[in-house]
Amino acid sequence: MTATTKSAPVARTPNYSDVQVATMIERYSAEPTRATVDAIARDFNKNSRSIIAKLVREGVYQAAPRVAKTATPVVRKSDYVSRIETIVGVSMPSLSKASKSDLESLVSGLDTAVSALDLA
Repeated sequence: MTATTKSAPVARTPNYSDVQVATMIERYSAEPTRATVDAIARDFNKNSRSIIAKLVREGVYQAAPRVAKTATPVVRKSDYVSRIETIVGVSMPSLSKASKSDLESLVSGLDTAVSALDLA
């Protein structure tokens, strides 16, 4: 039988000093853009993903809004369903099974109908 020996705990070297973290947070908070992240990465000789991970851990990173190929904001089916339920005033859980294009058309039609009623 072999005996296992416990070795002394290995001291971890942090990737960023406290001064670097403070500088990173200050610069990113002043201008929260991807260009700022890239500039910080160049200055600290790190990759952008490492900087983003640190900013996320510190609770200051703001992800860029997702945009579809048509350069419009991404709208989820659940957003369409909740909009429809708000307009109609009834909960419809199975509505989420409809296609996104059908939900989009329904929201558009309901918005038009509500606008017409408001004008009348």
